[in-house]
Amino acid sequence: MKRILALVLMLAMLATIPTALAADDFVDGKFTTTQHITVEVFNRNNDGGSDPTNNVWTEYLKKGMLEKYNIEVEYVSVGRWSEVDDLNNLLAIEEAPDVSYTYSAQTIQTFAGMGKVVDLAPYLNDYNEYLGDLKALIGDENLFYDLDPAEGTVWMLQAAMPNNGRITTFIRKDWCDKLGLALPTTTEEFYNCLVAFRDNAELLLGADADKMVPYTTSTDIGWRNDLLSISFVAEDVDDDTLFVYGYDDRHLLYPSYKEGIRTLNKWYNEGLVWKDFGLYSDSTEEDNMMKAGYVGAFMHNWDYPFRNGEDCINLNLQRNVGPDAMFYPVDTFENAAGITRKFLGSKVGSDRKIFVPSTCENPLAALLYINFISSAETIKYLQTGLEGTNFNVTADGAYEILPATGEWVKNSGNNIDYTMTCNGLYLGEATDATTSLSYPGIPAEIVTLACDYSKTNGRIAKHYNVGAIEAETEVGSSLTSKRDALLTKAVTAAEADFDSVFDAGMADYLASGGQDIIDERIEKLAEVYGVEFNK
Repeated sequence: MKRILALVLMLAMLATIPTALAADDFVDGKFTTTQHITVEVFNRNNDGGSDPTNNVWTEYLKKGMLEKYNIEVEYVSVGRWSEVDDLNNLLAIEEAPDVSYTYSAQTIQTFAGMGKVVDLAPYLNDYNEYLGDLKALIGDENLFYDLDPAEGTVWMLQAAMPNNGRITTFIRKDWCDKLGLALPTTTEEFYNCLVAFRDNAELLLGADADKMVPYTTSTDIGWRNDLLSISFVAEDVDDDTLFVYGYDDRHLLYPSYKEGIRTLNKWYNEGLVWKDFGLYSDSTEEDNMMKAGYVGAFMHNWDYPFRNGEDCINLNLQRNVGPDAMFYPVDTFENAAGITRKFLGSKVGSDRKIFVPSTCENPLAALLYINFISSAETIKYLQTGLEGTNFNVTADGAYEILPATGEWVKNSGNNIDYTMTCNGLYLGEATDATTSLSYPGIPAEIVTLACDYSKTNGRIAKHYNVGAIEAETEVGSSLTSKRDALLTKAVTAAEADFDSVFDAGMADYLASGGQDIIDERIEKLAEVYGVEFNK
């Protein structure tokens, strides 16, 4: 009740705040004089892709914006894998695009504190009637998802994730079949499969037996082994605990997480985990091993072995090994209650964050762009493309995605770099059937199963809106690198050294700002919600 009253009072207050922009030339939902805005788009440096700032997709968006709002749009390329550093630099020199987005809320909060980000609250209030498409996508109340309960500010808008599945486990079904093993359904069965792969390397790989990797991972231990790690979290863990210890999206601080890493350390020391995973900073070497047929199992994004069309892992595997070779989805890591729990992000709030830098001369125009890309019609075109070239419509109304070539290639899956408010298929009743047909050459039932497993027994922690956590903005992304380093060292340590290595790394993580975040979250929980949390 206290939370609802606070929001009602805050929204009432917002109605009295004058909008900073005098939009005298904005008449009946359209500018009378042509406006100009810049918009960020990720550059993934894809082979065979197009210039992300100039292609058939950007032309569609430019034309639509000009016709509907009389706004000219110019795209600015930002490196996908260096986006935080790139945006930090652009914001520092006041050259960030008028519509910017990032996965890092801390980046936005940091620069908001320096006066370099527009407070969207008055615009969302004054121009609410023109944001129908955005509201239809994320929900009217989620316009104020990040409303600061004390200050009344909104520094960012949260993207929607129609499909909030995260991670699935994959295993070589053909290897299981050859060894007479059923597909695993428990942690013990999965472990036994890895042992069998290791002990039968010659049978499975012949002359390449020395290249056997029963299970592979990367230095992003937290993401790539999440289902194993969180299987040690108690089923009855409460939402307050998940909030207080939920700063890290890899769940590092969740209770008993350490025991999952201990298990991975045991596997590593038994020769079940790729021994060289810590030597590589990108996925090229690991992907090549999987495509060549040397890997038995891995955990990753639910559609990872299906991505990239003809160059996807599963199709390469079949070409290199044989038609029966494939990574097949399994759901194996049960907690103490026997449940294969998944901690999922909410369908709003767990993806990209969109913001407007203070250097933007027309925040209303920027907001209208965000609304335009949120319309069902715009999303449908960007996700499906040109019929006969990008897709065919099946008898049941699904979109069968075709391998695109030339100018119709999408630089990102489902064109998510342009549908920045929507990460995941958003095609109404055709969505589920289209998902299963979105990976040319991959059997629809495998895609469906992988997607379903990523959400089976899913739990979404309660959203606590307590405003900015200052301790989080102060550390920026530094804790991310410390997390990855501590987990990599812990996994590769000798079993006898595991506790000392993990505990030392965690102590450093907490001393470097992690504990300050925990403490401030506890304070804000009490301040805003009246919840007294016992450490």
